[in-house]
Amino acid sequence: MAIAPADILLTDRVAVVTGGGAGIGRGIASGFAAFGARVAIWERNPDSCARTAEEIGALAIPTDVRDSDQVDAALARTMAELGTPTILVNNAGGVFSSPLLDTSENGWDALYRANLRHVLLCTQRVARQLVADGLPGSIIAVTSIEGVRAAPGYAAYAAAKAGVINYTKTAALELAPHGIRVNAIAPDITLTEGLAELGGEGATGASAATAATAAMGAVVPWGRPGHVDETASTAVFLASDMSTYITGQTLHVDGGTHAAGGWYHDAQTGHYRLGPS
Repeated sequence: MAIAPADILLTDRVAVVTGGGAGIGRGIASGFAAFGARVAIWERNPDSCARTAEEIGALAIPTDVRDSDQVDAALARTMAELGTPTILVNNAGGVFSSPLLDTSENGWDALYRANLRHVLLCTQRVARQLVADGLPGSIIAVTSIEGVRAAPGYAAYAAAKAGVINYTKTAALELAPHGIRVNAIAPDITLTEGLAELGGEGATGASAATAATAAMGAVVPWGRPGHVDETASTAVFLASDMSTYITGQTLHVDGGTHAAGGWYHDAQTGHYRLGPS
């Protein structure tokens, strides 16, 4: 069969993006809307949820996706107002420092709930509805490069992100007979609002972005942090008919850091170097 430009469009498909009020989630929600989808944002922060939804023409549903009852309610409202979602992006997540020797049970559970539990809840609920309605679908999780490499000081977060990658593979096999594809996107350094703040105290807007780019450039083979729209474009591809034979995969949208495996640009020579000199 021949491909066509229209295969990338998401016209009138219903898409849910969790954590879609800011950062990568906002970029994905905006990208989906631009390609014709009817988007529901499930976001815990009611202010960013409403603001982003208004800006891109989406349905705002304040939701804590860690809570199964709230997920069920969000799905019911999405179906009532937009229809059955055939696209789901499990983007919500969170991170804080969790050194191995200091991590409490509560800290471990919090990171698990923020980064892995909701992937089960949302995937399960949406997939059940798709199966009941006899509809195909595309389910996408936003994981992290930390799911495939060591992350000193962030063991619980990395373990949860690794769990997302394996869950993606297993869910893909279980749901394939129903025509539901399951994939993941693994960004690394992406220029979100949070990363811009790393540019230094008092740095804002373009100056913060410039400072963050300079600080991260040597780490990324492509020479700069990623942009949320670059992750969003991958999500659009995975949601569309351009990727109908792709399932169970994790796509690394990271400017080459996963491939680099520890090689980075020397600040003095510009050549690749493995580890400190």
